[in-house]
Amino acid sequence: MPRLVYLDAFPAPNALDILKPHGSIDVIRIDRNDPVATNFGVLSRAHAYQCVPARDEVPEPFRIHRDFLSQTPELLIVSSGGSGVDPFDIEACTEAGVLVVNQAGGNAEAVAEHALGMILTLLKRVPEADRALRRGWNGARTDLRGRDLLGKTVGIVGLGHIGRRLAWLCRHGFGCEVLAHDPYITAEDFAARDAVSTPLDELLARSDVVSVHTPLTGETRGMFAAKAFGAMKPGAIFIATARGSIHEEPALTEALASGHLAGAGLDVWDEEPPAADHPLLGFDNVICSPHTAGVTKDSRERMAEYAATQLIDLLGGKEPARPVNPEVLPRYRERFREILG
Repeated sequence: MPRLVYLDAFPAPNALDILKPHGSIDVIRIDRNDPVATNFGVLSRAHAYQCVPARDEVPEPFRIHRDFLSQTPELLIVSSGGSGVDPFDIEACTEAGVLVVNQAGGNAEAVAEHALGMILTLLKRVPEADRALRRGWNGARTDLRGRDLLGKTVGIVGLGHIGRRLAWLCRHGFGCEVLAHDPYITAEDFAARDAVSTPLDELLARSDVVSVHTPLTGETRGMFAAKAFGAMKPGAIFIATARGSIHEEPALTEALASGHLAGAGLDVWDEEPPAADHPLLGFDNVICSPHTAGVTKDSRERMAEYAATQLIDLLGGKEPARPVNPEVLPRYRERFREILG
């Protein structure tokens, strides 16, 4: 019988409701607070492992790396609870013949709406007005004059599920010119996703708002450093709802302190949650959230449904709906036949 082991919880309880009728799959929960040896006694016989997607929420022993894989010889599939795969060493999984899958698109609406909310809030200077009032402000209303989003230029870096949805909202809801940079899609994709393919340097120079929607990889880590912030249009707004470490926090701090940027909306951090005395939390023109952009009731239930149904299909011998390392498929299929028949 295929054995599915999950760490702590699925994104929402409906995953277990979906799995329950499938008695041919042995579903086993492990708790991060139980002894590591006890949990690996279970994991050592697992065929599939469902894991939390955020790296800071997964204890080191239960992140998928070479040591983990050496202790789970029958493991065929590792599944992320969301679109992120930060706790997974993809290269090590591929070498081991282990398929990595995620739930890409499950939280696209939630994150796109969150990013749009941050854009509007910053353009209208709501955080500055709110904090001024709480301090006892009695100035002129024109001191807090904001801007409309209507007709502005929005630059989106990464035009996947989330970036695509944000592009649609900005273009069709606010008549924005949407520029996008994504080297992994075609010219036809840009047209279908309501954006104009634009070199990154041009996008930074022209955009009133820059919103980042790429995964964290070796290529994107530190992508937004001092040079990129310096290349942005003076008075622009920066939005980060993808992953921490894509932007360098000290460089962003300097760009805001110098007045070069007019504001920032930050949902992701190098360390999550950030310390209460983090420099970026001290700016009135910075709006923050603790990696909650994708955490809505709707998105969590959708991601749980995606995860459960994909695992049912995979353990039943079907092809993956959302593979992260498709190059492993030939070796994965061979191992699947050897282990599960």
